[in-house]
Amino acid sequence: MQTAAIVLQSPRHLGLETISLREPGDGDVVVEIAHSGISTGTEKLFWTGDMPPFPGMGFPLVPGYEAAGEVVEARPETGFRPGDHVFVPGANCYEGAFGLFGGSARRIVTPAERITRVDAALGPQSALLALAATARHAIAALKNSVPDLIVGHGVLGRLLARLTIAAGAPAPTVWEIDPIRRSGAEGYQIIAPEADARRDYHAVYDASGNGAILNDLVGRIQRGGEIVLAGFYAAPLSFAFPPAFMKEARFRIAAEWTRDDMTATRALIESGALSMSGLITHESPATDAGAAYRQAFEDPSCLKMILNWKDVS
Repeated sequence: MQTAAIVLQSPRHLGLETISLREPGDGDVVVEIAHSGISTGTEKLFWTGDMPPFPGMGFPLVPGYEAAGEVVEARPETGFRPGDHVFVPGANCYEGAFGLFGGSARRIVTPAERITRVDAALGPQSALLALAATARHAIAALKNSVPDLIVGHGVLGRLLARLTIAAGAPAPTVWEIDPIRRSGAEGYQIIAPEADARRDYHAVYDASGNGAILNDLVGRIQRGGEIVLAGFYAAPLSFAFPPAFMKEARFRIAAEWTRDDMTATRALIESGALSMSGLITHESPATDAGAAYRQAFEDPSCLKMILNWKDVS
């Protein structure tokens, strides 16, 4: 069995290729992908060649952990059947290519336990489920406080703000340095960091991935405040110890989502408590992947680029 897939042969060398799939085994399903998203975090680091050593990485690589489509083959014991609409958090099913993420392909083979049913009416927004679950995990994991300051108004920052409000907490402040991204707020305030005089934040969530701002964030928290690293950081992180010591600052790393996060996030979306609107700003045919990846990574007006696979054979 073969499929069309996005293949990153080496940094900045990417395109649509035909690649072989392993045969489905017990417990596997075959999914025909309709939409996949381009991550401006980890995928960008692979594309630029800046990704630090990570388990399972290597070239050639099929990227993509944000994909949604329709089950086309499933055994009865999987609990799925052809026609089910599902979210797919990537796949490792390729012959001759790494599938560390592996969702950017027309067809994928994956264990049924990895996929999640979604409402077909969500359309391309279904591909955002992993980002929403990641935001939910950052807030709802062990011993967490909801953010009162969020750094960065990309998709993750917006989802963190929307989830905070959906939880019934006070609306957070959001910092954004790029004027292009200071629009689209839904019940919260977006400001430039230099316009903010506060120095008493309880929980600061960094969704920018910019580790160079840690010292500034330490200066913005109250004594005993927390800084949550919700982005992905390629370079080693450091901060000045004396100011952090005086504040008794706490640092926490938010890891990837769990199955419980996925279940809870899907329920929030289906109930209408969490809106996914306005997050997808650009769509492109998968056949134009090279240009789409460059725009996703280089155009600040592009919050989320979605690849459309429906016309790919």
